[in-house]
Amino acid sequence: MKKITTLLLVATSLILSVKSFAQSPDTKTAATILNGVSAKYKAYNSVKATFNMKTEGSNNKVTDIQTGTVYVKGNKYKLELANQEIFCDNIKIWTFLKDVNEVQVNNYEPDPDAITPTQIFTIYEKNFLCGYIEEQTINGKIYQIIEMTPNDKAKPYFKVRLMIDKFEKTIFSAKVFDKNGSHYTYEIIKFTPNPALIDTYFTFNTKDHPGVEVVDLR
Repeated sequence: MKKITTLLLVATSLILSVKSFAQSPDTKTAATILNGVSAKYKAYNSVKATFNMKTEGSNNKVTDIQTGTVYVKGNKYKLELANQEIFCDNIKIWTFLKDVNEVQVNNYEPDPDAITPTQIFTIYEKNFLCGYIEEQTINGKIYQIIEMTPNDKAKPYFKVRLMIDKFEKTIFSAKVFDKNGSHYTYEIIKFTPNPALIDTYFTFNTKDHPGVEVVDLR
């Protein structure tokens, strides 16, 4: 669970450096596609997405599948998983452990090596070399495949593969290739633009959880 949480809570923002892509046909095509995705996503005030996260070991066998829901508004987010909820108002972060009725409070300090829920739709935004690979048709839908390699070779992953709906201009899935041989695939099941989310939605309220133990780690 700690590994999954770390992967879901890793840095905030990745398309501001589209301008730095190398000027080969593949990267030009990738930049065009990603600019279209970015423009659509950034037009929303908030988003809600239900997703599956599949973990595969180095032998490509599935070791874990989880379903979650993420709510994003600017730099704030709430992540709901089966056994825990994570609230982040961009200042503090609360990790609520449902099975023990405990919430851990930390100052929010983004990890530059991580991919956070706020980036799940803009993972491509900075410090990557992106290349267009091909189109694939799955269940009647056409997806454009883009592979990204981080410019910083010290990152814990060496490649991310995006599948983008060609006509909807939305990210369908992101597969992260970890250097330890594991793969983590985030697949969007349902995407809802502009849900009504007030700022207090991204803070943990102890009144909603009678008897909760608060562990302040700040």
